[in-house]
Amino acid sequence: MNIFRLCGDLSHLLAVIILLLKIWKTRSCAGISGKSQILFSVVYTTRYVDLLTTFISPYNTIMKVVFIVASYATVYLMYVKFKATYDHNHDTFRIEFLLIPSLILALLIHHEFTVMEVLWTFSIYLEAVAILPQLFLVSKTGEAESITSHYLFALGMYRTLYLFNWVYRYVFEGHYELIAIIAGIVQTVLYCDFFYLYITKVLKGKKLQLPA
Repeated sequence: MNIFRLCGDLSHLLAVIILLLKIWKTRSCAGISGKSQILFSVVYTTRYVDLLTTFISPYNTIMKVVFIVASYATVYLMYVKFKATYDHNHDTFRIEFLLIPSLILALLIHHEFTVMEVLWTFSIYLEAVAILPQLFLVSKTGEAESITSHYLFALGMYRTLYLFNWVYRYVFEGHYELIAIIAGIVQTVLYCDFFYLYITKVLKGKKLQLPA
């Protein structure tokens, strides 16, 4: 554990809380991609299946359980409780084009060919691109509510801070996880355009708009 990982975890947790509060308080999931939320639920389920076999620490276990439960709660709110507010007409990204390549890549490029390791690797690859349906939705609608923008920013900061975490671990511990680093870089790059718009518009009180 180091300050970058801790801040990354807290930023990730903040993103989840922002999203759930947004949906619950407004009684609406407008502007949120259900496709991205399904992908995130798959990510957390496959990555944290080690909860059944390995105990690391209370902190680690609690965070894993929180992310799994929160992801399924979000999917439930979007597809069941507030289904009428879900913008399925714009949320049309074909997630099979992300799921299948991520699985194939995990089967081909991994540290060890075991079920747990392949599932972990698959989750890393999939998380790197899981935000694409959300960005695609924002691009199609032309704008994002401020609260949705805050959610995306917190999620992007989580990945950025985790890159610093890997740098820290390499410098001070001599440890690195090449698959996670490369996937993290890809994911952070996907957020770059959003970061720029967030800083130049949302923080100045303007509505965030992505080029169509």
